[in-house]
Amino acid sequence: MVHYQEEQRLDRTFAALADPTRRGMLERVSAGSASIGELAAPFGITLTGARKHVRVLEEAELMSTEKVGRTRLCSLGPRRLDDLQEWIDGYRRTLAARLDRLDEFLKETKGEQRWQASRQRPC
Repeated sequence: MVHYQEEQRLDRTFAALADPTRRGMLERVSAGSASIGELAAPFGITLTGARKHVRVLEEAELMSTEKVGRTRLCSLGPRRLDDLQEWIDGYRRTLAARLDRLDEFLKETKGEQRWQASRQRPC
């Protein structure tokens, strides 16, 4: 059950980060809190559209919001990306191991081809 929840959390985070508007919003709040209107302005989207993006980021715990008067201030959420980095590193190790095996296979195959070619030449 825990493994499934971790996968869901990774899926939610990757989905949130997949959108360039949301990545831009995260970049903006990394410099300090901003209202939803301030987050929407550079992207030319409506407040409703910006709220939807913020909600996705909140669900992934990448952003948090706080109501201050009539505005909703957004800031970086409590979520760190360590688990994403772990997943990426594991994937990188798996890919590197596969490439190493392919390299060994190609070296062996090339050596066999040379040996067979030398045996087929007439003396």
